Amino acid sequence: MASPDLPPSGPRSGEALLSARGLRYSHDGSPALLDVSLHVAEGEIVTVTGPRGSGKTTLLHCLSGRLLPTDGEVTFDGLAVHTLPPADRERLRRDRFGWIGPEPTLVPELSVWENAALPLLLAGTGRRTARRAADRWLERLDVADHARDRPAGLLQSQRQRVAVARALVHEPQVLFADEPTAPLHTADRAQVLRTLTTAARSHGITLVLASLDAAVLGLRADGSGPGGTADDEREGAAPGGDAPVSKVAAGDALADRTVTLLDGRVVAPRPATAPSAQDPEACSLSV
Repeated sequence: MASPDLPPSGPRSGEALLSARGLRYSHDGSPALLDVSLHVAEGEIVTVTGPRGSGKTTLLHCLSGRLLPTDGEVTFDGLAVHTLPPADRERLRRDRFGWIGPEPTLVPELSVWENAALPLLLAGTGRRTARRAADRWLERLDVADHARDRPAGLLQSQRQRVAVARALVHEPQVLFADEPTAPLHTADRAQVLRTLTTAARSHGITLVLASLDAAVLGLRADGSGPGGTADDEREGAAPGGDAPVSKVAAGDALADRTVTLLDGRVVAPRPATAPSAQDPEACSLSV
């Protein structure tokens, strides 16, 4: 039977673009997620924080269709991701989603621009068109000078920027970033996170980012919201009654809100201090 067509781009009025309800998942009998619910609006940047082993990676894998939850449901744009056949979930990930992991897994035999253009090349886009798109993102991520180089000649932070370019080159509706700064030094972490979130905002890409770097992500100690009022959204509660969140201020923060996991459960997050606007390590790149 032919695979069903993916829905037209964009959520229905009043619906979240990406939703999870009552997610449970176990690794070899050990619970990794326990009744986690989350609703993400189109164009929103949501960070998922928590200590190692709290379930951040498992949650992103379930949201992106890489893992099927033991219980609960995941919907994207009205489509029940958890019920799709494997081939359809693969097509969804290829066409609508982007993924950045904690390590820049580039193809060593390909040049930097070919690595960045890989999603387009695999989709059948012509090399000239794919090269132009890759070059634009490499330029925005300050690694265009290495377009013809092989990944082995790059620094770790540069390879991770190429991985970011690869995830963004086809302008996915949702980008999942699982600990994208884990292998980087502190200064590089701030730069890559700033670049990633700025690129997502400028292109209207929904971003779900798992990170231990709560301070670098710019959470405000007072938990104030991005230009809204207390009537817009209750402190400590997300729209639709799902995961408690901490809201952050526009201009000071990289994310719209954050969700904290502990032992596979959603908990109220601890606020963190936003990075100083004068801090050179928290600089923005040319995105």
